[in-house]
Amino acid sequence: MSDSVRGVETTKSPATGELSRVRQLWHLLEPLHAVLYYAPEVFEEAAALGYGTEERWPSYFPLRAAPLGPVGSGRVTSAFYSFSPRMVAEHMDSAWSTATPDAVLKARLRGIDRAYRAIFGDRIDSPELAEAAALARCAAEAVNLEGRPLAAANAESAWPAEPHLQLWQAATILREHRGDGHLAALLVAGLDPVESLVSFAAIGAASVQRFESRGWSAEEWTAARERLVARGVIDDRGTATRAGRDLRQEVERRTDQLAATPWQFLGRTDTDRLADLLGEFWVAVLGSGLLPSESTLGIGKV
Repeated sequence: MSDSVRGVETTKSPATGELSRVRQLWHLLEPLHAVLYYAPEVFEEAAALGYGTEERWPSYFPLRAAPLGPVGSGRVTSAFYSFSPRMVAEHMDSAWSTATPDAVLKARLRGIDRAYRAIFGDRIDSPELAEAAALARCAAEAVNLEGRPLAAANAESAWPAEPHLQLWQAATILREHRGDGHLAALLVAGLDPVESLVSFAAIGAASVQRFESRGWSAEEWTAARERLVARGVIDDRGTATRAGRDLRQEVERRTDQLAATPWQFLGRTDTDRLADLLGEFWVAVLGSGLLPSESTLGIGKV
Protein backbone atom coordinates (compact mmCIF):
# COMPACT_ATOMS: atom_id res chain seq x y z
CA MET A 1 0.00 0.00 0.00
CA SER A 2 1.31 3.42 -0.88
CA ASP A 3 2.30 5.99 1.71
CA SER A 4 -0.44 8.31 0.45
CA VAL A 5 -3.07 5.66 1.07
CA ARG A 6 -1.63 4.97 4.51
CA GLY A 7 -1.87 8.66 5.28
CA VAL A 8 -5.56 8.66 4.44
CA GLU A 9 -6.20 5.62 6.62
CA THR A 10 -4.41 7.01 9.66
CA THR A 11 -6.46 10.20 9.65
CA LYS A 12 -9.74 8.33 10.13
CA SER A 13 -11.24 8.50 13.60
CA PRO A 14 -11.95 4.91 14.67
CA ALA A 15 -15.53 4.07 15.58
CA THR A 16 -16.37 2.55 18.97
CA GLY A 17 -16.60 -0.95 17.51
CA GLU A 18 -13.22 -0.56 15.85
CA LEU A 19 -11.70 0.53 19.16
CA SER A 20 -13.08 -2.60 20.80
CA ARG A 21 -11.28 -4.63 18.14
CA VAL A 22 -8.08 -2.68 18.81
CA ARG A 23 -8.39 -3.57 22.49
CA GLN A 24 -9.06 -7.23 21.68
CA LEU A 25 -5.96 -7.53 19.52
CA TRP A 26 -3.89 -6.08 22.36
CA HIS A 27 -5.36 -8.67 24.75
CA LEU A 28 -4.43 -11.43 22.31
CA LEU A 29 -0.94 -10.21 21.46
CA GLU A 30 0.28 -8.97 24.85
CA PRO A 31 0.76 -12.46 26.36
CA LEU A 32 2.70 -13.57 23.26
CA HIS A 33 5.14 -10.72 23.84
CA ALA A 34 5.25 -11.05 27.64
CA VAL A 35 6.68 -14.57 27.49
CA LEU A 36 10.02 -12.74 27.16
CA TYR A 37 9.94 -11.69 30.81
CA TYR A 38 8.86 -14.99 32.38
CA ALA A 39 10.01 -17.99 30.35
CA PRO A 40 12.77 -20.08 31.97
CA GLU A 41 14.42 -20.44 28.57
CA VAL A 42 14.85 -16.67 28.37
CA PHE A 43 16.14 -16.53 31.94
CA GLU A 44 18.73 -19.14 30.99
CA GLU A 45 19.89 -17.05 28.05
CA ALA A 46 20.05 -13.94 30.26
CA ALA A 47 21.99 -15.81 32.95
CA ALA A 48 24.49 -16.99 30.33
CA LEU A 49 25.17 -13.33 29.57
CA GLY A 50 25.77 -12.60 33.25
CA TYR A 51 22.43 -11.13 34.40
CA GLY A 52 20.86 -12.15 37.68
CA THR A 53 17.74 -14.26 37.39
CA GLU A 54 16.71 -14.77 41.03
CA GLU A 55 13.96 -12.29 40.22
CA ARG A 56 12.84 -10.97 36.86
CA TRP A 57 13.91 -7.32 37.07
CA PRO A 58 17.70 -7.69 36.46
CA SER A 59 16.94 -9.23 33.05
CA TYR A 60 13.68 -7.37 32.35
CA PHE A 61 15.32 -3.98 31.97
CA PRO A 62 18.10 -4.93 29.51
CA LEU A 63 15.81 -7.30 27.60
CA ARG A 64 13.25 -4.57 27.01
CA ALA A 65 15.70 -1.68 26.59
CA ALA A 66 18.18 -3.41 24.27
CA PRO A 67 16.56 -2.16 21.02
CA LEU A 68 17.29 1.42 22.18
CA GLY A 69 21.03 0.72 22.08
CA PRO A 70 23.57 1.46 24.85
CA VAL A 71 21.44 4.16 26.49
CA GLY A 72 21.68 5.17 30.12
CA SER A 73 19.12 4.87 32.86
CA GLY A 74 17.72 8.35 32.23
CA ARG A 75 16.49 7.49 28.74
CA VAL A 76 15.17 4.14 29.91
CA THR A 77 13.28 5.82 32.75
CA SER A 78 11.75 8.22 30.24
CA ALA A 79 10.71 5.46 27.86
CA PHE A 80 9.40 3.10 30.57
CA TYR A 81 7.69 5.97 32.46
CA SER A 82 6.10 4.27 35.47
CA PHE A 83 9.24 2.80 37.04
CA SER A 84 11.10 4.69 39.74
CA PRO A 85 14.31 6.25 38.40
CA ARG A 86 16.15 4.60 41.30
CA MET A 87 14.89 1.17 40.27
CA VAL A 88 15.86 1.73 36.65
CA ALA A 89 19.33 2.95 37.63
CA GLU A 90 19.82 -0.06 39.90
CA HIS A 91 19.43 -2.40 36.96
CA MET A 92 20.59 -0.28 34.03
CA ASP A 93 23.75 1.43 35.33
CA SER A 94 25.72 -1.79 34.84
CA ALA A 95 23.54 -3.44 32.20
CA TRP A 96 25.74 -2.74 29.17
CA SER A 97 28.95 -3.60 30.98
CA THR A 98 27.44 -7.04 31.57
CA ALA A 99 26.52 -7.56 27.91
CA THR A 100 26.11 -5.36 24.83
CA PRO A 101 22.64 -4.51 23.54
CA ASP A 102 23.38 -6.55 20.42
CA ALA A 103 24.21 -9.60 22.52
CA VAL A 104 20.99 -9.11 24.49
CA LEU A 105 18.93 -8.85 21.31
CA LYS A 106 20.37 -12.13 20.06
CA ALA A 107 19.83 -13.79 23.44
CA ARG A 108 16.20 -12.77 23.65
CA LEU A 109 15.47 -14.26 20.22
CA ARG A 110 17.20 -17.49 21.23
CA GLY A 111 15.17 -17.57 24.41
CA ILE A 112 11.87 -16.87 22.65
CA ASP A 113 12.66 -19.52 20.04
CA ARG A 114 13.14 -22.11 22.78
CA ALA A 115 10.18 -20.91 24.83
CA TYR A 116 7.75 -20.88 21.91
CA ARG A 117 8.85 -24.36 20.86
CA ALA A 118 8.17 -25.61 24.39
CA ILE A 119 4.78 -23.89 24.57
CA PHE A 120 3.44 -24.54 21.07
CA GLY A 121 4.99 -27.94 20.39
CA ASP A 122 4.17 -29.29 16.92
CA ARG A 123 2.00 -26.24 16.22
CA ILE A 124 5.20 -24.20 15.82
CA ASP A 125 5.29 -25.35 12.17
CA SER A 126 1.56 -25.10 11.52
CA PRO A 127 0.16 -23.13 8.57
CA GLU A 128 -2.07 -21.27 11.04
CA LEU A 129 0.92 -19.90 12.94
CA ALA A 130 2.63 -18.93 9.68
CA GLU A 131 -0.51 -17.12 8.52
CA ALA A 132 -0.88 -15.35 11.86
CA ALA A 133 2.76 -14.28 11.71
CA ALA A 134 2.35 -12.86 8.19
CA LEU A 135 -0.74 -10.86 9.16
CA ALA A 136 0.80 -9.61 12.40
CA ARG A 137 3.95 -8.58 10.57
CA CYS A 138 1.87 -6.65 8.02
CA ALA A 139 0.20 -4.76 10.88
CA ALA A 140 3.51 -4.16 12.65
CA GLU A 141 5.12 -2.76 9.53
CA ALA A 142 2.28 -0.22 9.28
CA VAL A 143 2.70 1.33 12.74
CA ASN A 144 3.24 5.09 12.85
CA LEU A 145 6.49 5.76 14.70
CA GLU A 146 6.39 9.49 15.39
CA GLY A 147 6.96 10.06 19.11
CA ARG A 148 7.18 6.30 19.74
CA PRO A 149 10.72 5.51 20.87
CA LEU A 150 10.25 1.89 21.90
CA ALA A 151 8.14 0.97 18.89
CA ALA A 152 10.63 2.66 16.55
CA ALA A 153 13.60 0.95 18.16
CA ASN A 154 12.02 -2.49 17.85
CA ALA A 155 10.87 -1.78 14.30
CA GLU A 156 14.51 -1.20 13.29
CA SER A 157 15.47 -4.78 14.12
CA ALA A 158 15.80 -7.15 11.17
CA TRP A 159 12.96 -9.61 10.82
CA PRO A 160 13.92 -13.19 11.71
CA ALA A 161 13.23 -15.86 9.12
CA GLU A 162 11.16 -18.25 11.22
CA PRO A 163 7.40 -17.53 11.35
CA HIS A 164 7.12 -18.02 15.12
CA LEU A 165 9.88 -15.47 15.72
CA GLN A 166 8.24 -13.09 13.27
CA LEU A 167 5.03 -13.47 15.28
CA TRP A 168 6.84 -12.58 18.49
CA GLN A 169 8.62 -9.62 16.92
CA ALA A 170 5.37 -8.31 15.45
CA ALA A 171 3.65 -8.68 18.82
CA THR A 172 6.53 -6.78 20.41
CA ILE A 173 6.42 -3.88 17.95
CA LEU A 174 2.64 -3.63 18.25
CA ARG A 175 2.64 -3.72 22.06
CA GLU A 176 5.38 -1.09 22.32
CA HIS A 177 3.53 1.03 19.76
CA ARG A 178 0.48 0.84 21.98
CA GLY A 179 2.57 1.44 25.09
CA ASP A 180 4.20 4.56 23.67
CA GLY A 181 0.73 5.89 22.85
CA HIS A 182 -0.47 5.02 26.34
CA LEU A 183 2.23 7.24 27.84
CA ALA A 184 1.04 10.09 25.63
CA ALA A 185 -2.51 9.52 26.90
CA LEU A 186 -1.29 9.62 30.51
CA LEU A 187 0.54 12.89 29.87
CA VAL A 188 -2.56 14.45 28.32
CA ALA A 189 -4.54 13.30 31.37
CA GLY A 190 -2.03 15.02 33.66
CA LEU A 191 -0.95 11.80 35.38
CA ASP A 192 2.72 11.64 36.29
CA PRO A 193 4.45 8.25 36.64
CA VAL A 194 3.43 7.62 40.26
CA GLU A 195 -0.06 9.05 39.79
CA SER A 196 -0.60 6.79 36.80
CA LEU A 197 -0.03 3.77 39.06
CA VAL A 198 -2.03 5.09 42.01
CA SER A 199 -5.00 5.97 39.80
CA PHE A 200 -4.89 2.58 38.08
CA ALA A 201 -4.75 0.72 41.38
CA ALA A 202 -7.69 2.85 42.53
CA ILE A 203 -9.99 1.31 39.90
CA GLY A 204 -8.95 -2.21 40.91
CA ALA A 205 -6.74 -2.94 37.90
CA ALA A 206 -4.36 -4.77 40.26
CA SER A 207 -3.42 -4.71 43.90
CA VAL A 208 -1.51 -1.79 45.37
CA GLN A 209 1.27 -4.24 46.24
CA ARG A 210 1.64 -5.21 42.59
CA PHE A 211 1.95 -1.58 41.51
CA GLU A 212 4.35 -0.80 44.34
CA SER A 213 6.80 -3.31 42.83
CA ARG A 214 7.87 -0.54 40.43
CA GLY A 215 10.18 0.97 43.00
CA TRP A 216 8.44 4.04 44.38
CA SER A 217 8.84 4.78 48.08
CA ALA A 218 5.93 4.84 50.51
CA GLU A 219 6.37 8.59 50.78
CA GLU A 220 6.19 9.05 47.01
CA TRP A 221 3.11 6.83 46.78
CA THR A 222 1.38 8.73 49.60
CA ALA A 223 2.21 12.10 48.06
CA ALA A 224 0.74 10.98 44.74
CA ARG A 225 -2.41 9.80 46.50
CA GLU A 226 -2.75 13.16 48.20
CA ARG A 227 -2.41 14.98 44.88
CA LEU A 228 -5.09 12.79 43.33
CA VAL A 229 -7.41 13.27 46.31
CA ALA A 230 -7.02 17.03 45.91
CA ARG A 231 -7.98 16.69 42.22
CA GLY A 232 -11.02 14.57 43.05
CA VAL A 233 -9.62 11.56 41.21
CA ILE A 234 -9.61 9.25 44.25
CA ASP A 235 -11.19 9.42 47.69
CA ASP A 236 -9.52 9.29 51.10
CA ARG A 237 -9.57 5.47 51.03
CA GLY A 238 -7.64 5.37 47.76
CA THR A 239 -10.66 4.29 45.69
CA ALA A 240 -11.42 5.97 42.39
CA THR A 241 -14.22 8.49 42.35
CA ARG A 242 -16.64 8.69 39.43
CA ALA A 243 -14.42 11.41 37.99
CA GLY A 244 -11.40 9.20 38.52
CA ARG A 245 -13.01 6.29 36.70
CA ASP A 246 -14.00 8.60 33.87
CA LEU A 247 -10.42 9.86 33.67
CA ARG A 248 -9.01 6.33 33.45
CA GLN A 249 -11.60 5.35 30.85
CA GLU A 250 -10.59 8.35 28.79
CA VAL A 251 -6.93 7.34 29.06
CA GLU A 252 -7.78 3.87 27.76
CA ARG A 253 -9.99 5.28 25.00
CA ARG A 254 -7.18 7.55 23.84
CA THR A 255 -4.75 4.65 24.06
CA ASP A 256 -6.97 2.49 21.85
CA GLN A 257 -7.40 5.38 19.42
CA LEU A 258 -3.65 5.95 19.19
CA ALA A 259 -3.09 2.22 18.67
CA ALA A 260 -5.60 1.90 15.82
CA THR A 261 -3.40 2.74 12.82
CA PRO A 262 -1.97 -0.74 12.13
CA TRP A 263 -5.42 -2.33 12.33
CA GLN A 264 -6.95 0.26 10.03
CA PHE A 265 -4.12 -0.52 7.62
CA LEU A 266 -4.67 -4.28 7.88
CA GLY A 267 -8.40 -3.90 7.30
CA ARG A 268 -11.39 -5.51 8.98
CA THR A 269 -11.28 -8.86 7.18
CA ASP A 270 -7.60 -9.54 7.85
CA THR A 271 -7.81 -8.18 11.39
CA ASP A 272 -10.73 -10.50 12.14
CA ARG A 273 -8.81 -13.39 10.61
CA LEU A 274 -5.76 -12.62 12.74
CA ALA A 275 -7.87 -12.51 15.91
CA ASP A 276 -9.29 -15.93 15.05
CA LEU A 277 -5.85 -17.38 14.34
CA LEU A 278 -4.29 -16.02 17.52
CA GLY A 279 -6.82 -17.69 19.78
CA GLU A 280 -5.17 -21.08 20.12
CA PHE A 281 -1.71 -19.59 20.66
CA TRP A 282 -3.06 -17.16 23.26
CA VAL A 283 -4.66 -20.11 25.07
CA ALA A 284 -1.39 -22.05 24.89
CA VAL A 285 0.59 -19.19 26.44
CA LEU A 286 -1.93 -18.67 29.23
CA GLY A 287 -2.16 -22.42 29.77
CA SER A 288 1.60 -22.66 30.19
CA GLY A 289 1.33 -21.04 33.61
CA LEU A 290 4.31 -18.78 32.88
CA LEU A 291 2.48 -15.47 33.18
CA PRO A 292 1.30 -14.15 36.55
CA SER A 293 -2.42 -14.21 37.33
CA GLU A 294 -2.20 -10.52 38.27
CA SER A 295 -0.33 -7.84 36.34
CA THR A 296 -0.19 -4.07 36.17
CA LEU A 297 -1.81 -4.07 32.72
CA GLY A 298 -5.34 -4.22 34.08
CA ILE A 299 -6.61 -6.23 31.11
CA GLY A 300 -10.37 -6.50 31.34
CA LYS A 301 -10.59 -4.04 34.22
CA VAL A 302 -11.42 -0.83 32.38
